[in-house]
Amino acid sequence: MELDAAVPALPVRSVVAAQAFYVEALGFTANWHHAEGRIGAVSHGRCALFLREVDGPFTPGVVWIFAEDVDAAHAAMVAAKPTALQNMPYGLRQFTVTDPDGNQLHIHHDL
Repeated sequence: MELDAAVPALPVRSVVAAQAFYVEALGFTANWHHAEGRIGAVSHGRCALFLREVDGPFTPGVVWIFAEDVDAAHAAMVAAKPTALQNMPYGLRQFTVTDPDGNQLHIHHDL
């Protein structure tokens, strides 16, 4: 048996607003939005994320996303105000983007 990539569902206040951020600031593609089901999806290359609309308080999600060229990804996502690129002691070169709903995307590559 072999499994494929997982698709996390991140909590958001508005799927439409979240998709706009992911498209405009991060270069993702908005794939679909099911308004009645309050869920949508975005993707970038082989990375796919579900965006799940929630009411009331929620805990933002954390996702680790591998990038073949983390430096180019950082440069492409400058509109999202990413953290500085860092070589971490645990063997990753990474930066973090936080979406308007507080979800954190740690974009990384192995050192």
